[in-house]
Amino acid sequence: MNLNKRDIEFLFEIGSMRNMSRGWKQHLAMDCASNTEHSFRVAFIALMLARAEGVNDEEKILKMALIHDLAESRTSDVGYIQKVYVETDEEKATQDLFKNTGLENLLEILKEYESRKTPEAKIVKDADNLDIDLELKEIEERGSKFPRKVQKFRSQIRNEKLYTKSAKSLWDLLQTVDVSDWHLVANKWVKIPDAGK
Repeated sequence: MNLNKRDIEFLFEIGSMRNMSRGWKQHLAMDCASNTEHSFRVAFIALMLARAEGVNDEEKILKMALIHDLAESRTSDVGYIQKVYVETDEEKATQDLFKNTGLENLLEILKEYESRKTPEAKIVKDADNLDIDLELKEIEERGSKFPRKVQKFRSQIRNEKLYTKSAKSLWDLLQTVDVSDWHLVANKWVKIPDAGK
């Protein structure tokens, strides 16, 4: 594969996604993850789900997770209110995004993701949804009342939109954990009892 100017343009374009707010920021009135941050965690959630579900093609899972929202570099992340009124052409956006790059073959993986017919596509979509619930817990930790207001809706998504048993199990577990536990038990006062003496 020979790299060309279009490949560099592609890299700048996906880099611009770190500056893009997610569509729901308008309704939260507080900071939330950028598209890049969202996709990064989706990749790890998808890996966990794949292993829990016994799906072995981790390379495909990672590729799919990394590109699942790339069209938004051109269409923006249309929020749940806007989606009632606006139709985006994500297929055209991704075709134009990947055109003449060395990564055009990723379009097939993206089509597979959009079809939601394979175990990998279902896992990545579950990871995409679960990242929202993780972020809602983080936002609640910062004092927002919004997550409680959408809890019923998120429960409906858990029951009707999550594909895998592992995703539903992870969602259930998420409802019982404290967002701060990971750092409260890993800090120097716990790990190094003699710290500060």
